[in-house]
Formats: sequence, C-alpha cells, structure tokens
Amino acid sequence: MNKITFLGAGSTVFAKNVLGDCMTVEALQNFEFALYDIDHERLNDSERMLTNLKESLQSTVKVVAYHDRKDALRGAKYVINAIQVGGYDPCTITDFEVPKKYGLRQTIADTLGIGGIFRNLRTIPVMQDFAKDIKEVCPDAWFLNYTNPMAVLTNIMLKEGIKTVGLCHSVQVCTDHLLDSLDMPKDNIQWKIAGINHMAWLLEITQDGKDLYPEIKRRAKAKQQDKHDDMVRFELMNTFGYYVTESSEHNAEYHPYFIKKQYPELIEKYNIPLDEYPRRCVNQIEGWKQMRDDLIHDKNLTHERSHEYGSYIIEAMETNKPIKIGGNVLNTGRLISNLPENAVVEVPCLVDASGVNPTYIGDLPEQCAALNRTNINTQLLTIEAALTKDRQKIYQAALLDPHTAAELSIDDTIQLCDDLIDAHGDWLPEYK
Repeated sequence: MNKITFLGAGSTVFAKNVLGDCMTVEALQNFEFALYDIDHERLNDSERMLTNLKESLQSTVKVVAYHDRKDALRGAKYVINAIQVGGYDPCTITDFEVPKKYGLRQTIADTLGIGGIFRNLRTIPVMQDFAKDIKEVCPDAWFLNYTNPMAVLTNIMLKEGIKTVGLCHSVQVCTDHLLDSLDMPKDNIQWKIAGINHMAWLLEITQDGKDLYPEIKRRAKAKQQDKHDDMVRFELMNTFGYYVTESSEHNAEYHPYFIKKQYPELIEKYNIPLDEYPRRCVNQIEGWKQMRDDLIHDKNLTHERSHEYGSYIIEAMETNKPIKIGGNVLNTGRLISNLPENAVVEVPCLVDASGVNPTYIGDLPEQCAALNRTNINTQLLTIEAALTKDRQKIYQAALLDPHTAAELSIDDTIQLCDDLIDAHGDWLPEYK
C-alpha cells in the first residue's frame, strides 16, 4: 500500500484540509495516511477526526497514527510537513516579548525579522532529523513543506538531498483577494506570479488579453483614503509598481518603511496590526477548545476540496495529468535571473509523474528583485548560522534584516540576539 505521511498531524484543522482533500481523489484511495506528532493527545484527536471523515466520505484510505517517527515515514511516497517547533508557549511569546524590550515591534514573525530568524534556528535541527530519517526509510519520497519560514526550511531540505517543494497558499488566492477588494470581476483572468515566498510579485494580470494593472492601481489609490486591511500592499504597489502576494501584516515587517519608533503615526496610517500572530495563536487555542468535540465526535463530517496544493500535486504525480502550481524551489540555473542561485524562489511549476518542474522567469523588474534580495540576504546568513553553529552569523543575519537594521544599532542588535539565544535555552543547539 502506498503511503502519505503527515508530520505535525496534531494540526487537526490543517490535516483535515490537506488529507481531507486527498480523500476526495479517486487515484489516492489505495493509500495509507500515516499520522505523526509529538503531542499524542492532538495526534489521537486527528486520527479520530480523519477516521470519521473517511467513513463520512466513504473513502477507502487507511488512517494510522504512529508514535515512532521513523515507522511513520517508512516506505512513504509523499511526506507532508506542517510542524511548529516550540509552539506559541514558550517560543512565539519569546520571539515577540524579548525584542519589545529593545523597542522592536513585529506583526507575524514567522518568516523574516528577528522572530523569523529564531524560528528558523530552532526548526532547522528538527528538519535535519527528518532528512536523516527520510534518507534511511523512504529516500525517494517527495517532501511537501508547509512549515514557515518557508524559503529557509525548503532550502535546508534541498541541501540535505531530499526531493522538496515548498507550498504556500498566498499565490493561488492573491488575484482573487485583490480583485474582490477592488470590486472587479474575476472571469477570464490570466496572471503570472514570481519572486520569493511571501514576497512574490503579481507580474502580469489580464482579462481577455487586456492589462488590468492601470485600473487596479487607479482603484487602489482611491481606496487608500479609507482604512482597510491591505494598505501596506497598496502602498508598495503604488511605490514599486507591483502587487505582492502575501498580506499587509506580513509585508509591514519585511520592509524598513512601516513599523518605526521614530514615526509611530505610521501604524495607524497603514492600519498595521502589531502583535497580530500572538493574538491569532491565543484565539486559535481558545477556538480549538470549542471546536474539538465537534471535529472528533461528528460522524457526519463533510469536506470540500480546498485550494491547498498538496492533494493536486500528489494526484498529478500519480496520474501523470499535469497541473501548474506556485512552488518554492531552488533558483537553480537562475530561474529568476537577477536573484541569487543559492536562494529558494517561488515560481510557476508544472507537476506530473516526473515530479515538480519549475519554469524559467528571467529578470524580475529590478526594484522587485532588489526588495527580494534584502530578504534573501538574511535567509542565506540564517542558513549559514544553522549549518556552522557560528553565533557571529546569527548577528549578521539580524543586522541585514531590513526592519531590525532600520530600528536598532549594531550593539543593540547583537545584544538582542544574545538575549534571544539565552531565552530560547534548550530550544536551540549551542552556538559558538
């Protein structure tokens, strides 16, 4: 029996989305869904939920929970990764509260910035352990990575020799969100997106061959007179010419222009939700308490296939019916020719039985590539820090982060890194 292994299966709602999608696919009915999580209570919840869903959907898949990771991975054809190392408490709290002592504020802190760096540093050793197990018990498996920070963790798995694609839903929802927010029709839309994860650019958008950007920009500029949730992205589009895939709360902290001690009025001007991710975590924890009984006891669970790429990728590989996705892959051969070759980029990819095949983009508009490079600098130095265990590289990664560098001195940045290393304690390996 073929096997799909889900690492981090205690993420019950996400497991329902991705594995529920797989249950609706005819070509995947002979698969075992192997569930693994270090939280055995959440693992059992997910097993019960997926078993109920399987029966409700009349699927013939086999759902099995494992307490041993290597057994869960053994013989897997596909591995879906959705872990979060350190969770909300203590690690997310640490990522936000320690920088606040230096006046450094964040919104999400799961991709870049000082929070993103330390999320990487505590997650990379776990990913390396995954890679070791995969090479031993399922060396030909495809690794579908959903865990943030996407670009760095995908890069690490590729460096380990694992067949990996990084997946994020910001690409496939980007144009719908934009057009909905501007009350524009969505029929017969064609678009092209490329860049890096959470900062990929809507390079083209047409309707029946007509360029929609002039009308998009006109409406977006008019809408900036009122408060809304996309003000940072609209400002970036107005200034640099292109709409960016990920949300305004994310992009507020990827750039040095929006969250500034010197200009506190910018927070209100751009409607920036500081500390947004901790709020979401608390709400999700409370929401799960209320949702849990419904999900794990409901014998009549329903599911409609979501927009997540995972099931579509596996179906395309199994049936050899090609699909196009936005995937995170190594910039080998400079798929985006004005970004570094050793970076992970987000580009259109064709998927079929031969695997994930990225497409060539060429040059991004120079201003877009320049903004991407500011984030790539920190990503690559974070990888160096993790691989060398050199504390100096952590400092350098933080010093090159656009938001941190715009707010803190060299001395304060280094001290902040030291404080975060101390606060994380055993969540991090030892750095010399």
